[in-house]
Amino acid sequence: MDFFTGPKLLDFKNSPPHLQFNKYVLKGYRPISTYRDCLRSLFYLHNELGNIYTHGIPFICFLLFLPVNIPWAEVDEWWIGVVHYLACLSPTVCSVFYHLFMNHEGGAHIYDTLLCFDMVGVCLVNTLGALPIIYITLLCYPSSRRVAMLAYLLLSGYGVYCAVTARDNVHRLQSFAWQAFFRFVLFLLRLTGAGRGSPASLRLYLTMDALALLGGLVNISRLPERFSPGRFDYWLNSHQIMHIMVILSILYLHWGTLEDLTWLKVHHCAGE
Repeated sequence: MDFFTGPKLLDFKNSPPHLQFNKYVLKGYRPISTYRDCLRSLFYLHNELGNIYTHGIPFICFLLFLPVNIPWAEVDEWWIGVVHYLACLSPTVCSVFYHLFMNHEGGAHIYDTLLCFDMVGVCLVNTLGALPIIYITLLCYPSSRRVAMLAYLLLSGYGVYCAVTARDNVHRLQSFAWQAFFRFVLFLLRLTGAGRGSPASLRLYLTMDALALLGGLVNISRLPERFSPGRFDYWLNSHQIMHIMVILSILYLHWGTLEDLTWLKVHHCAGE
């Protein structure tokens, strides 16, 4: 078979049982495939193609362009740039692997492993992305900063466990609630003046979390395909919309972190 020729696609009822998680997507399912055939599916239309490319293209862009956009030489805390870079990459690369190989011939076992990998990517952006926010918000309170960072890491570990053992999308979304609440407390500290950081970054971080939450709600509600089953099988279904919102959320995280890094260059705590 030619590498660029796709196999006969399946409808929902005839697709592999572990891929029957959205009953409103009626056609375009790939059959059980080898690794090579999964890779070949990058080059023909099916109902996961949009999911692959809505995170695959941003992953390549983040991989290439974020390093030159981070002011490494101007900030003493070099680790902030490293964890931020990894935070932006992790959900995109994990998602691409999940969607590309989810129909592998290994069956439900491979699918479940890939789904866990995808959830770990989401947990990493929530974890690594927040560490610079915690550090800068509590910049002048080193003891509280260490405790807060440790507490957030422990909370994130619990979130990973909840996400990879969740039974459905609703419980997966709930797995990140405590991390979101923790970040909201940090934002309140900044808003009241008890925390540090760039005034411009707060709006960007709030937008980041709002987009991520909205994307998760769209995904679990199965909108818009719920109202027109079959019409959004290939493009603009709920999962693809969530992917786009996740990318926008990562961009707002990046812009907020850049604002904080710029602020960090010229601000110091009293007595320093």
